[in-house]
Formats: sequence, C-alpha cells, structure tokens
Amino acid sequence: MAWVSFDYLRVKWRGLWREAVSREIPHIYRPEVQSPTGCRSHKQSPAPQHTPGKGHKEKDEAYHILIPLQESLFLKVRGIRGTLTLNLKPLTHRQDRQGCPADLQAPSATSSQNNNTKRNIATPHHGERFNPTPIDPKPAAMLSQLRGAPLVAAITSVCSAGFLLFGYDQGVMSGVVISPSWLDAMGHPSDLEIGTITALYDVGAVAGAILAAFTGDPLGRKRTLLLGALLVGIGGLAMGCAAARGTFMVARVVVGVGIGLTTSVTPVYQSEISAHAQRGWQVCCQLTTMLVGLLMAYCINYAFFFHPGEAQWRFPLVFQCVFAVYILAATPFLPDTPRWLLRRHGEEPERGLAVLARLRGKSEDDRQVQKEMNEILGALQAESKAQGSWGDLFRSNGVSAHKRFYLAVAIQFMQQLSGINIVTYYAPTLFRMALGMNQENALLLGCFTQLWYVLASFVTWYTIDRIGRRKLFISMALGMGLVLIGEALATAVGTRTGAITAVVFLFLFEAFFSWGWMACVWIYPPEILPLKIRAKGSALAAAADFIGNWIVVEVTPVGIAKMGWTFYLVWAAFNIANAGIVWLFYPETGGLRLEAIDDVFTKEIETHAAESTSLFRRLQWGRVRVAAEAVRRSKVAARTGEERGLLAEEVDNDYESTPQN
Repeated sequence: MAWVSFDYLRVKWRGLWREAVSREIPHIYRPEVQSPTGCRSHKQSPAPQHTPGKGHKEKDEAYHILIPLQESLFLKVRGIRGTLTLNLKPLTHRQDRQGCPADLQAPSATSSQNNNTKRNIATPHHGERFNPTPIDPKPAAMLSQLRGAPLVAAITSVCSAGFLLFGYDQGVMSGVVISPSWLDAMGHPSDLEIGTITALYDVGAVAGAILAAFTGDPLGRKRTLLLGALLVGIGGLAMGCAAARGTFMVARVVVGVGIGLTTSVTPVYQSEISAHAQRGWQVCCQLTTMLVGLLMAYCINYAFFFHPGEAQWRFPLVFQCVFAVYILAATPFLPDTPRWLLRRHGEEPERGLAVLARLRGKSEDDRQVQKEMNEILGALQAESKAQGSWGDLFRSNGVSAHKRFYLAVAIQFMQQLSGINIVTYYAPTLFRMALGMNQENALLLGCFTQLWYVLASFVTWYTIDRIGRRKLFISMALGMGLVLIGEALATAVGTRTGAITAVVFLFLFEAFFSWGWMACVWIYPPEILPLKIRAKGSALAAAADFIGNWIVVEVTPVGIAKMGWTFYLVWAAFNIANAGIVWLFYPETGGLRLEAIDDVFTKEIETHAAESTSLFRRLQWGRVRVAAEAVRRSKVAARTGEERGLLAEEVDNDYESTPQN
C-alpha cells in the first residue's frame, strides 16, 4: 500500500486564500490531528484561514493529506472557482512515515523527484461536491473510474467496434467465395448455393435486429451489445474452423444474428450517453469505423489472394474475433445509459444521476446535470401512459409515438432505395467491364474505392451537427439522383471516355452518400423515438434496413440484365423521391436534447397543424416548422451561454488584475 501527500491548499484565487475541508475519510492526516490508526501527519503549518474582506499573502505553508492510493479522496471545496493544482508525492522519507504502522508504510525510493506528480483539476462552484479519485493503474479499474470525455470516448470506441464488425462482415465474403481452397472445402457449391450462403448473413441480421427489440429494454444497451459481440465471436471462429458446408452455413447465420444485435443497439447506446451538441459526430465515428472494417476486409482479401491454401479464407474469417474480444473485454467496465437506468430502476434515481454526472464530468449537484436529469424524468412522466409494449409502437400515447416509429422505419428503408449497395457490391464488375481490368486490378481499385469512401466520411463529422440531419438528407439525395442520371448516360455512350466518366460518377456517388445518408440514417431513429419504445423501434428500423438491403441485392442482377443502363434511372428516381419525402415529413433533430424532441410531437402541435389550411402543413409540415424553430432557439441559447461565459471570464480576469488591498 502506497501513500501520497497532497500539497493541497497552495491555491490563491483573486488574492484571497480559500480553505479545503476533508469529509470523513479514513487514514487522512490533518495538522495537529490524531488519526484513526494512531498516526500523525508529518510536521507542517496549518493552512491559512480566509477572513472576509481581507487578502493574505502567499506563504510556503502546505496542507498535507495522507491516503492510500487504493482509496478515494473526497473533498468539499468552498468558494473556489477556477483551476486547482494538486501536487502528489509518495512519502519516501522516514520522517514522513514516523508513527505510522509498519504495514501501511510506503517502500523507500531512491529519488522522490521521480515520484512527483502534478495534476490540474477544475474545481466546482460554491456548494458542490468534488470527488477526485486516484486512478488504479490496472486497465479494468481505469475503465470503471473514467469520467467525462474519456468515459464517452471509451463507450464510443466499443460502439464503433460493433459497427466495424458490421463493415468487416459485409466485405470479407467477397474474397472468401472465390478462394479455390474454400470451394474445395465446401464441396464446390453452385452459384445459387454460394448466393444462398452469402444471403444467410442478411437473414441472421434481420433475426438479430428483431431479437434486439426483445433484449434492448430488459437487458439494457450494454448487455445486448455484449450478447451480440459474443455471437459474432463464436460464429466467426466457427466459420474459420468449419470443415463442412453445413457448419459454415450455421455459423454464418450466428454471425448475422450477432451483427443484427450490435448494429441495432449501438446507435441507441451512443445517442443516450452523448451530449446533444456532440451526438451527431460521435455516431459518425461508428459509421466511419464501419467503412474502415469494410476497407480492412478488402485489403486482407487482396493480401491473401497471393497465398493459396486454407489460410487464404480461414484467417480473414477468424480475424473478426479480435474486435469481438475487445468489446467483450471492455464493455463490462462501462456504465449503461442513465436513461435506461432511470426507466428500469425508477425507485433508485440516484443510480441514473451518478452515471449522468460521470458522463458529463461534473458533480451530481451541478446545475446542468440536474437540469438534464429533470428533463429525462419529465419525459418519462410524459410517457407514463406507455409501458414500452409492442402495441405502444402503434399508439400515440400523447407524444405521437406511432408516427415517430413510422418515420424511423421508413428512413432506414429509404437508405437502401438510394442504391448504395448496387454501387458498392458491383464496383469490381464495373471496373472489369468498363475499363477492361483483370480480376486482380479490379480488386485493387475496389480497395481504393473503399479508401475514398472512408476519407469522404470524415466530412460528415463536421457537418452533421452544424448543418443538421434534414438538410443533409435532402441535398445529398438530390445529389445522388443527379449522379445516377450521369452514371446512366455515361454507361449508355459505350466508349472508354464514357466508362472513365462512369467511374468518376461512382466516386461522387459514394461521397454524397457518406455525407448525407450514411451516418444520419443510423442516428435519426434513436433521436426521433420516445424513450420507452426507443429500443424496440430502433431495432425494427434496423431490420427494415437489412430487409431493404436483401431486396436490392436480389433484384439488381436481374435489373441490370433486363434493363441495362436504364436501371440506374430507377434508383435516381428513388433518390429524388426520398428528398421530397424528407422535405415534407421529417423534422430536424440535430442540436436538440432527446427529451426536447418530444415537444415537437405534442398533441398541441398536432392540433395546430391539423387546423392549418395548407396541404403541406396538414402533411406534417407544421411539425417540421416547429422543429426548425426549436433548433434555432437551441442554437441561440447555446451561443448566448457561450457569450455569457466569455463575459464572466473577462470580468474575472479584470478583477484578478486589479491590485488587492
């Protein structure tokens, strides 16, 4: 057990000393105070006391506190605002340990200078609790003790790993099914049988998304994610070790179920722990890592293309277990969302409050934390009529829950109507047919296509919260529609110049999709849905996405064979229709707290919209207008708050620069 000394009161604020008072901590030694174990602190002067109206000159006295590293130190700081500097130093001198029990003494060190640590900690406002906790060096303990931005980053990383598995599994089979070794092991299946084996993944994903609707609320977001990662790990290992077609097919379904679980719950998990101003780009992290997983699968397939043998397909399939193991190892030490805790453990609201304070990196008494807590409780009260049952998906319950569910399902199905999977699945075929490339070069250019896809997705990190979901939906859908028209015309020309132009349009299409319909589609359902049906509604919306994906992939080969270049015009029309539907029906959610979105769908707003004589306003345009006004007010309030903070900081600086008598 090690001991540290805190030179705690060497803090001066506006020329006046302030006092720190310890609260009921075992083994804390104060000057001239007997400790519970009979030890005294080493010789020191008491901290200077503050006399109202009088300043004190800075002195060399320090207030030392001894505490085991394994325990937490809780201090209430009175009257300090700003930054508090703590100097931590293990006690290595004999006089520092004089009188302490031998089993509690720290081992001697050769040099105390190497053991000094300086830490700056933001102090709370007057009357708030401040709980600095020493971090245990063990990785598991470090995860369980994270607060604020590091904690949110840790949760984002496990959520992103779930989507990385999604992207990796989408791309890895493209190289597996052409491996001679895999074809031998599977008994040389026909093209129809290969298509069936590949499609089993989508069947499992739909089943997993529906399963998430049953597990998301009873088990919570965290445990559902763990269940999905466990199934992906088991299925990936079974596929990589499979010696027969039947085993491989069953394992493929298991992986699909796991992916359905993870992709359904991670957007909900991320949305419920993120601050409203950062929710968009943090979900974008997940979708970017999905593209990284897709790129990784293409690159691994290309690398093992030159290594004939069973490793050519077994290693890429087993490799996905690495990311599943990361989720299984890290997630148990992270908290579930405060909204789920408050709903499932309403009789113990302090549990949700404690997690909310950890996520925001503030004390439980902080005004912003209390405000957000009250908003969550208010939303739960407003949804008191709903029990979160399946029937509530189709009832209003005073918050238009059924209409919000329809919007969530429709937006994810509309994503597949954009035609993105036509472009991504058949890109190598386009390169080979249009540019005359061989299989190897077509695969290599496919890797560069995915790399461009990843790079383009980073733009959305910046735009999703600044521009908003609605504007990105509309503008990028129109852009994709125009690009597909150009793709059709360039393909119809039939020349090499036209083929090169078609490839350029392909790159533009992927950019427009990543900027508008990639991340926005996955974040919108958790935002638009009420809390009590959020897990079920988001899961069914994800199932609609997988079903749409399956339909598109099934009809595309037939459509290209029967219609040729005019097939692209069908998907161009879908994109233009998507833009019109979003313009009419979909309100903006970016910049609003999850609970504030409920206000857009209240019964009063619905009545106001129904009384309007405008056709568009009768078709929900009133809700869209009210949402736009709510977002505008939220941005003004945030900007006003920032200006007030800057003004307060300027006043503090002016005050500190004024000579104190």
